[in-house]
Amino acid sequence: MPDSSPQEWLRRQSRRANVRRGRAQGRRLRFKVLMSVTPELIRALERIVGPEGVVATLEGRLTYECDMHTFYKGAPDAVCLPTSTEQVASVVRLCLEARVPVVPRGSGTGLIGGAMAPHGGVMVSTTRMNRILDVDLPNRCATVEPGLINLWLTNAVKERGYFFAPDPSSQMVSSIGGNASTNAGGPHCLKYGITVNHVLGLEFVSGTGEVLSLGGKVQDRPGYDLTGIAVGSEGTLGIVTKVTVRLLHAPEAVKTILAAFSSIEDASEAVSGIIAAGIIPAALECLDEPIIRAIEEGIGAGYPKGAGAVLLIELDGPRAETESQARRAAEICRDHQALEIRVARDDAERALLWKGRKEAAGAVGRLTPNWLLQDAVVPRSKLPQIMREVAAISRRSGLVIANVFHAGDGNLHPLICYDDREPGQLERAVRANEELLRACLALGGSVTGEHGVGVDKVKNLSLQYAEADLTFMARLRRVFDPLTLMNPGKLLPDHPACGEALQPSGTGRLPGGTWV
Repeated sequence: MPDSSPQEWLRRQSRRANVRRGRAQGRRLRFKVLMSVTPELIRALERIVGPEGVVATLEGRLTYECDMHTFYKGAPDAVCLPTSTEQVASVVRLCLEARVPVVPRGSGTGLIGGAMAPHGGVMVSTTRMNRILDVDLPNRCATVEPGLINLWLTNAVKERGYFFAPDPSSQMVSSIGGNASTNAGGPHCLKYGITVNHVLGLEFVSGTGEVLSLGGKVQDRPGYDLTGIAVGSEGTLGIVTKVTVRLLHAPEAVKTILAAFSSIEDASEAVSGIIAAGIIPAALECLDEPIIRAIEEGIGAGYPKGAGAVLLIELDGPRAETESQARRAAEICRDHQALEIRVARDDAERALLWKGRKEAAGAVGRLTPNWLLQDAVVPRSKLPQIMREVAAISRRSGLVIANVFHAGDGNLHPLICYDDREPGQLERAVRANEELLRACLALGGSVTGEHGVGVDKVKNLSLQYAEADLTFMARLRRVFDPLTLMNPGKLLPDHPACGEALQPSGTGRLPGGTWV
C-alpha cells in the first residue's frame, strides 16, 4: 500500500485507468455519471441487511474486485449480503432511487468478468442465501436459494437415487444461482442439457425492485417463457432469489472409458465417429498433451504420459445398453488409431479420471504464469479443422495453447499460455484469442458456449448478431431494468438502444487497455 490514505490511492488508480471507450455504430459513445455510494446509502443498506451484511472497507471490497477471470478487475463501492428475497428487493429499490449500479454475484467462479464492478456501485452477493427449501421427489424437483453450492444439491438427494445434472467444472464451489444466471454447462450436459433445461421456475427481483414469479413446478405454463429469458441473463435483468430445478433418477449403470491417441486430430475424428454411430454419451471430453502433462504433474489422474490427446467417454443408462454402447465406442476409438483404451474399474478410478478433467484449468498453472481462456463453439464435425487452426495460431503467436474441451458438443476451452512479465506476450495472447474466436465463427460457431458473455466477450457479440438482434435485446432489457442499472457493462455491448454508456465513478476499475 502506498504512503497515503486508501481514498487517495483509489483516486490515483482511477486516474490511471485507461478504459477504452470504443465506438458504437460509427458514433462515439456518450457517457453519464452515476451517483456515488455515500455514507448515508451505506447506513441505509445496514438498516436493511444488518451491519454484518455490509462490506464497505477498502480491504473487504477488494476481495470482490474480480471473478475467476482475474484479467478484469473492478471493486464495488460496497458489498451487500442479504439473507432473504425481501432484503434483496429492498436493496435494489434503494439503489434504484439513488441511481447506483447493482452488481449481482454468486460464488464468483465465473470466467467472463461478469461478477465484478467496472462502474462501482453496490454488489449484491447471495452467498448467505444457501438453503434447500424443498425437495419434491414425487415431482422430481427441488427449490433452493441461489447461493446453494451446485454439488450440495446432488449430495442431498443421491442416497434417494437422484441427482442434479448440470455439472460445471466448478460445481464444488459454484452456486446454482450463478449457474442459472450464466446458463452454465459442464461435461455431462452433452446428454442431459445445460442449466436452462433443468430450471423449472425462478423467483426473481427485477431491476425495478419487483419480486416476480417465473415458471414453476407445473410444466407447459401458458404465456411467454420468461424463465427462459431470465436464465442466462447474467444479472442484467435482475437477481435470482429462488430456483426450482429438475432432479433426475440416477442411472442404473455408468461406464467411463479413457482412450489415448497420438494426436488431437485423431481424437477429434473419433468423436465424430462416436456421434455418427448414434451413441450419445453422458460426457465426451478431450484433453491434449500439454494439459495431460500438467494434470499428471499436479494431480496424478492416471492419464497416459506421452499421449497426444485423450478422450474421456462416459456412458450411462440401463446396464445392457450401457455395456453395449461402451463396447461400440471402444471399437470406434480403435478404428481411429487409439493407442490405449481403458475402462474405469470402479467408482474410485472413475472419480480420479474426472478429478483430472475438472481441475485441468488449475493444473495449467504448472505450465505458465498466466493464461487466457476461450469458450467458443464450433459444429462438432468441424473439430479436426479447428484443432488444425488452433495449432497454426499457436505457431504464429509463439505461445503454447493447451486444449481441454467438451468434444461432444464442440465447446472449446483453449488456454493461451503467456507470461505477463515478458514484454509483448500479453498483446500476442490477446491477438491469438481474437484469432481463435474469429476462426470458430468462420466455421459456423458461436462466441461463447457455457461461460456466458460478461465483460470478456461483450465486444464480440456484433460479430454474431445483426443490428436488429442487438436492438431487440436492448429493448427487452429495459422492460426489466429501465435505467440499465443492473450489472452494467455486461452481456450486451454499448449500443444506441441501450442508452448512454456508464461513466466509471469513484474507485479505479478495469486495467489499462481493457476493452469493455
